Amino acid sequence: MYRIGEEEVEELRKVILSGHLFRVGDGVVGHLHEVDQFEREWAQLIGTQYALCINGGGTAALICGLVGMGIGPGDEVIVPGYTWMASATCVLAVGAIPVIAEVDETLSLDPEDVRRKISPSTRAIIPVHMVGRPADLDAILQIAREHDLLVLEDCAQADGGSYRGKRLGSWGHAGAFSFNHFKIISCGEGGALNTNDRTLYERALVYHDGGAAFRPYAKELTIPVFLGFQMRATEVMGAILRVQLRRLDGILSDLRRIRQRFEQELSEVPGLRVAPNNDPEGDCGVVVALQFDSEAQARTFAQAPGVGGWLPIDSGKHVYSNWEPILQKRVMHHPDMNPFNHPRNQHLRTDYSPDMCPRTLDVLARTVFVSINPDWTDEQVSEHIAACRQAVKEAVAV
Repeated sequence: MYRIGEEEVEELRKVILSGHLFRVGDGVVGHLHEVDQFEREWAQLIGTQYALCINGGGTAALICGLVGMGIGPGDEVIVPGYTWMASATCVLAVGAIPVIAEVDETLSLDPEDVRRKISPSTRAIIPVHMVGRPADLDAILQIAREHDLLVLEDCAQADGGSYRGKRLGSWGHAGAFSFNHFKIISCGEGGALNTNDRTLYERALVYHDGGAAFRPYAKELTIPVFLGFQMRATEVMGAILRVQLRRLDGILSDLRRIRQRFEQELSEVPGLRVAPNNDPEGDCGVVVALQFDSEAQARTFAQAPGVGGWLPIDSGKHVYSNWEPILQKRVMHHPDMNPFNHPRNQHLRTDYSPDMCPRTLDVLARTVFVSINPDWTDEQVSEHIAACRQAVKEAVAV
């Protein structure tokens, strides 16, 4: 989260004084319907017909997306080796098996490795727009069309980003977003699922609300109501998100302006490479991604005074080799609920190992991210760029 203030406080005040914090409020006098309004506004922004605001973050949104797609035991879903673990755990949560694929120099899912990883059991692909950088959606969607696969975009770190002028989350069959504390806009926790598919939306809607059978919208459903869980957003979340939504494009504009200045002024510095980008214009601008010939050079650069850089290989939880519960197949609280033990999954590919995606580990170890603050002054940006220029001289000497 980058910006929050009095506007959010005022909207929260209205909700609290209304006395109605529960999102369901059809026919309730004084109910402000903040979540309902946010869903309409978010769907319009992303460019989809439907949006579902969910309590539980991007993880819950991904699970709801897979439920909406009908993914389950016997299915494989391809995910990248560089992402928050939830991109893989959501697959296990619906009883299916994640197949982990390489990322390329863009830090996103490698389309060629996706092709190699497709099997007769593959049902879906989850491209992840890590650190606000768009995945290669043209290539991934082409592969999906060729093999009749579903695409669930993981936009958790790319709220409001775009690809070729169209918002992320509107390209695939569905898009999942996160609004937790560490995302571009936030209400502390929560997420959203966007789609143009009515059946997918209805399945996700029912799954996220254990009381779906008793809601006024139940009579409008075209699918039978099944037993779901409790992932409903609250009016408190909706109120904050509606204000955050109004801030979003301003935040993205400032992030992108600063990132572009970094890249323009550093692009011709000897020994330094700006990481390739699937869509520089649509990149959210969360980080400047720089690459080196070796990990030693990357570390020297990142640790230099004034740079403030970090290596994605060090993030731990975002690197597949650190997903210990998955690598060791420890899922669910009871062995009979562990997808790895399900009879329909016994023929699927679960031969995970810490070194199974060597290219991913190599790229992550040679890349340096410099995180951007949209509120940096021109002088502060100049200071950071000057520090990077000096740091490169030290790095290339290693």
